[in-house]
Amino acid sequence: MSVTQLSELKSGVENGTIVPYLGAGVLKGSFHTDTGEPIPADSDSLILAMNGGRPMAPRLMYEFARAAMDVELKRGRTTVNRFLDDLYANQPWSQSPLHAWLESVKPKYVVDINRDIQLQQSYANTPHILIRGIARVGGTDYRFRIHQHDGKKYSDNEIDQSDVDTSLPILFKPMGSPLPDSTYIASDADYVDYITELMGGFAIPGFLKAERKSKQYLFLGLRMNRDTERMVMSDIIYAADQPAGWALIAEPNDKERRFCKKMNIEIIEADIDSFLATTTPAVGSEVNDKLVLETDAIC
Repeated sequence: MSVTQLSELKSGVENGTIVPYLGAGVLKGSFHTDTGEPIPADSDSLILAMNGGRPMAPRLMYEFARAAMDVELKRGRTTVNRFLDDLYANQPWSQSPLHAWLESVKPKYVVDINRDIQLQQSYANTPHILIRGIARVGGTDYRFRIHQHDGKKYSDNEIDQSDVDTSLPILFKPMGSPLPDSTYIASDADYVDYITELMGGFAIPGFLKAERKSKQYLFLGLRMNRDTERMVMSDIIYAADQPAGWALIAEPNDKERRFCKKMNIEIIEADIDSFLATTTPAVGSEVNDKLVLETDAIC
């Protein structure tokens, strides 16, 4: 891996030829402004936060969705939703360095599988379209909700996919968020319903299916170990270009290498700090619309 490769990837996001796909690691460097505690983002930290700082049984510590299912069965689905609302909507968190960079470049299309609101805050003064996943709901065949932001606030009501202004930036948060109102994919039951409909084509609006064709992605802060996240990602990037994208994984394991090789995703063995520290090519330099990079490894 070279600095030039990171620079080209960064430039690709900035000029819109590469779509950033955000995992839990992009929230590194975000802290509670009162306590200094890091924001819970990955599976383990979310479970601990949900359980008052105490570990749960080993079988539940395996994945947040499993732990959330246990809480839901014992105390109801609203308990999990209230926890996520309080964590991400009611607590003051500093902006992560990665989100500060995204705010400065404002990509046209971003996929964010976290449930926090930092991406939305980064676009708070920019008109955009917000798409969020939903699960286990009646009255609709679809598993998404769409709101439009006018640069000041979100629309009071959902908008139909046929009425979307596709010229606006698109923020796709499949696992939901608390704004403008709360909706989440959190428990095992949520994921089963959402992934089933995602595979059937009912969890992505038609305009986004058209928009995503031949896209390339940069996976930031996402480990490729967990089956649920891998299944969601596989369907979201359907019809991607070749290669489908690049994954920043500083120390990939064998499971990640095998999966990424299958998905035609190239591994860049670097972390987000190294990525953010690189400078992009000067204006006017040659940057291919479709990047084909030589990397140290293909996952």
